[in-house]
Amino acid sequence: MIERLGERPRAVSALADMCGITVTAVGQHIRVLEEAGLVASSKLGRVRSCQLDLDGMKIVEQWLSERRSAWDRRLDALGSVLSSQQEGNR
Repeated sequence: MIERLGERPRAVSALADMCGITVTAVGQHIRVLEEAGLVASSKLGRVRSCQLDLDGMKIVEQWLSERRSAWDRRLDALGSVLSSQQEGNR
């Protein structure tokens, strides 16, 4: 759903069709995403539309970025260890 909403805002019914699940199930997913601050929805008549909340997505991006550098260091260290072991086996 995040990927689909990243393309453009969508109606809940359209998301249900795309995902092959019920409108009720999409509504439950949207509520969770709204509570997490990742999606905003609005209702116009009988149609509920959803879109990504860019502020929430920026927070996720920052969180991932902070962890990425730690994982990069760990993977670099692992790469060094594996290279050393390969050289020792030659």
